[in-house]
Amino acid sequence: MEKEENENNSPTNKSQEAENAENDIGENRNNLQPEDISSDEKEKIKESSPTEKITELEDKLARTFAEMENQRRRFEKEKEDAFEYGGYSFAKEALSLIDNLERSKNVLENDDKLKETEALKKILDHLNVIKKDLISIFEKNDINPIDSLNQKLDPNFHQAMIEIEDDTKEPGTIIQEIQKGFTIKDRLLRPSLVGVSKKVSKKEEKNDKNEDNSKDK
Repeated sequence: MEKEENENNSPTNKSQEAENAENDIGENRNNLQPEDISSDEKEKIKESSPTEKITELEDKLARTFAEMENQRRRFEKEKEDAFEYGGYSFAKEALSLIDNLERSKNVLENDDKLKETEALKKILDHLNVIKKDLISIFEKNDINPIDSLNQKLDPNFHQAMIEIEDDTKEPGTIIQEIQKGFTIKDRLLRPSLVGVSKKVSKKEEKNDKNEDNSKDK
């Protein structure tokens, strides 16, 4: 009995058993169906080659650099805009000073008690000096008035408020400036509020002709 046990436990038998076990495992692996493979094993099977990994990393790195460059450009643009147009809001509100000067002039000029007086002339002269100084300060800071009168209506710079019949001008010509517009550098600060010409209606033309005929009679 002891002899048989020793034979079974001999190194030759043990190596034979290990070899048989490995063969059984190999056969089991070969006989595995897709549904029998775990997700971890599937990931190992699908694992990319070193070349594919390097290509993928290079692509990710290139995209990261591109995003960083875009962010840098956006930052530079925002910084330039802040420097160039930082006073935009202040400039827009400061235009009310010019508007108030114009309103004050109109009120004084329409005051019957002050008309044709020396006091009125002196006041208007002072207001005009203040207005010129303000516009000069604006122009030094690239804030410029928009030319409107006798210009064709441009929606980028003008806003039509009223239409005025006038056959001496082409339709769409600005013949009245209600409020002056301004630009700051290459941007619109506020549009000019204007009145534009339009053709005299046919009804009014007939009425005018009838009036002329009645006068001749």
